[in-house]
Amino acid sequence: MEESRRRFLTTAVLAGATAFGATAPEAAFAQDNSPVNPDAPDPDFAEGRITGVQGTMLMVTGSDRTLYRIQLTSGTSIWKLHNTTFDDVKVGDGLYARGARMPDGVLAADALWLNIVNLETHIVDIQRDTIHLDHHGNRIVGHVVAGTTAAVYNGTPAVSDLSLLQVGRHAQVIGAWRPDTNEVDIATVYYSAAA
Repeated sequence: MEESRRRFLTTAVLAGATAFGATAPEAAFAQDNSPVNPDAPDPDFAEGRITGVQGTMLMVTGSDRTLYRIQLTSGTSIWKLHNTTFDDVKVGDGLYARGARMPDGVLAADALWLNIVNLETHIVDIQRDTIHLDHHGNRIVGHVVAGTTAAVYNGTPAVSDLSLLQVGRHAQVIGAWRPDTNEVDIATVYYSAAA
């Protein structure tokens, strides 16, 4: 289960999104065009799993076992399938955080994405409320969330109509992982309807 969690957490790469920019999940996967050495760790970024909450301070263990302290403020934007509040932050959630590193090593978070995943998949089965997916040989149950889940067909604006999705086709899925499971709540499915 630990390996599956790590795969989910490391699928996404965050770059450049802050509270001053977009808070949509797609902002978490934006291309970073800054002249920073791509092999150097970004001091203003943290990823991992929440192991403790003390007030508005999150204790996080990174996938590489780095320990982080992340301070949330009234200006921190929080995404967990949709924009949300600190009340939705739970021990066990995976996270990506971007902010400013303080002199004491604490990361003051501008933006926090909880359980976010960005998966390249193949559609295996489609049910009324679920889409069964294959991600590099791993089966994933994608839950369709009423009022939230949307599809983007061939780059058009997002719509709630999922009727053009077809079994056997490729789809990119952005969503929120359900910790310790092979299940994801789907935010957006990017799909090419062309043959």
